[in-house]
Amino acid sequence: MKLTNEAVRRIALAQSATDAGCAPEDFLRSENVIVPSVESPDARKYLKQPLECTLISYGSNVVVTAAEPYRAIAADYVGRFSAVHCFETPNLLVLDDALREKGLRVCFMAAYFLPDLDKLCVTDCAYETRLLYPSDFAELYTPSWSNALCKERRELDRIGVGAFDGGKLVGLAACSADCAEMWQIGVDVLPAYRGQGISSALTSRLAAEILSAGKVPFYCAAWSNIRSVRNAIRCGFRPAWVELSAKPTAFVDEMNREAEKH
Repeated sequence: MKLTNEAVRRIALAQSATDAGCAPEDFLRSENVIVPSVESPDARKYLKQPLECTLISYGSNVVVTAAEPYRAIAADYVGRFSAVHCFETPNLLVLDDALREKGLRVCFMAAYFLPDLDKLCVTDCAYETRLLYPSDFAELYTPSWSNALCKERRELDRIGVGAFDGGKLVGLAACSADCAEMWQIGVDVLPAYRGQGISSALTSRLAAEILSAGKVPFYCAAWSNIRSVRNAIRCGFRPAWVELSAKPTAFVDEMNREAEKH
């Protein structure tokens, strides 16, 4: 079946509903929706369910999926502020303060992108590019390629596109089969080779390969990661939804300690 933009959106809505434990149409309502977080074998593989407290918006409202101790806090919060302001400071500090009393802190905040099939186009760069497969990945689970590949879930890595300067790998985009119908793209380029169009060449070709495999490519970026967001837009991806997740304070503190080491 040839995918259309509407089909891509429907697939994404269905997956978000599976992840959140709600119905796809809940993301299109004008009023907010609050649901208990439940475990599903079909959720994105990197999600650790049940989720403590996650807010999701496709632009119309906020869907809150949360465990019992935090659901009332999140429901009160999204009832006080508009959907847009629920995902930014200073309003966001209200949620963080309330959750802190229950042992949670706001942790992950990201924008997710889907391809506009009318805009998606494969671009070139000055370097040779090659398709890569899991058998090629074995030596690549290193910090240099940690956005493209995930060693903790390496069994999910499916296809990659590498850029080579001679025999040296200088850029890599790869995708993970995070759920049945959607494969997530990650990309890394060595610092000395950035700004030469490598990211967009690799990302756009990989997106085309994923679509040829009958899957929907999706792309995630922190909204402060301007280079990554620009790459998504250059390749024909468009903003689709946003997510905000709270995690236990000890988890957040450990992430901060690890970040300080680098």
